[in-house]
Amino acid sequence: MKNVDEFVLHTYNRFPIAIDSGSGVHVRDAEGKEYLDFMAGIAVYALGYHYPGYDEALIEQVKKTLHTSNLYYHEPLARAARDVVLSTGLSKVFFTNSGAEAIEGAIKAAKKYAYMKDGKNDHEIIAMNSSFHGRSVGALSVTGNAHYQEPFKPLMGGVVFAEFNNIESVKKLINDRTCAIIMETVQGEGGIYPADPEFICEIRRLCDEKDILLILDEIQCGMGRTGKMWAYEHYGIQPDIVTCAKALGCGVPVGAFALSEKAVEKSLVPGDHGTTYGGNPFVCAAVDAVFRLFEENDIVSRAASIGRYLEEALDGFAKRHPDKVVAHRGLGLMRGLEFAADCPVGPVTSKALKKGLLIISAGGNVLRFVPPLVISEADVDEAVRILEECV
Repeated sequence: MKNVDEFVLHTYNRFPIAIDSGSGVHVRDAEGKEYLDFMAGIAVYALGYHYPGYDEALIEQVKKTLHTSNLYYHEPLARAARDVVLSTGLSKVFFTNSGAEAIEGAIKAAKKYAYMKDGKNDHEIIAMNSSFHGRSVGALSVTGNAHYQEPFKPLMGGVVFAEFNNIESVKKLINDRTCAIIMETVQGEGGIYPADPEFICEIRRLCDEKDILLILDEIQCGMGRTGKMWAYEHYGIQPDIVTCAKALGCGVPVGAFALSEKAVEKSLVPGDHGTTYGGNPFVCAAVDAVFRLFEENDIVSRAASIGRYLEEALDGFAKRHPDKVVAHRGLGLMRGLEFAADCPVGPVTSKALKKGLLIISAGGNVLRFVPPLVISEADVDEAVRILEECV
């Protein structure tokens, strides 16, 4: 694919293969070689490739119309919005084109909520170190990684950073200007760190006590990946705003942020926010198809079951390689193996690619497992077998 590097801006260090097609949980490159996909387009292809009923729903919508405008109603929007609202337990939803845009909208909603309370515009957002929320300026401003931020400063002001899973570091930052706390329910790019139950529940209590909005980023960990539809369900709490994308459309570029009734009543109104393509008929048909197929085929329960199998398999792998693997953590089908400093994961992913396994890393020398939710136990066994050869 020489012409790609000739014409495309070099912002990705791509693996040396060209993906041509996919089927189930496998993809094929342009030369016909097949790979077991354990990255799923970075947690996008929850249903794998060409899941029965998915393509058909999109084709049917293409025959009608791809796009109208948000100045008009359309039926796919009504269905998709109902899906998200009923699933999250929140009140209203706004559809975006991406996860980063969902974060941008969530930030604006939180700022407007605080502004409506006191008429001031000097509010602060507490974010978490080692977090990742996207690469647009607003999303980057709440991303707790100096490496991503430094070349693009000054970023959005009014953001302070606490330590994930350290409640005292959060309490020290809360003041009368704090309008929101934003965090991933499971940190993804930062190394696959689930929130501690005590931490996230205390965050929820503090937000209730001080009328601060809790924004949970479930762009990577949502949509069944952790064995619950939303990762916050593991903790018995509700966010005020939740962001999602990736598996929301299972390959179609769509994101969303959903708001609680409290957040809706005192935040965004006509003229405050908008998008040209967000929530058009095509992407909403995809969202509705995903929710329907999830329900009809009990995908979330399947993810929970196979997630336990993957957990046991990776526990066994870690025990067999104590000199190389120093930690295993995660929830459901979002898991990470942290390797020792003298065993970088980059060469492991490259070797796995040659042996027919697509897998990627996360921060802190972590091998990341975010496969399609429809993998089988045999697929898990095959992935582990290949990794045994790679290390």
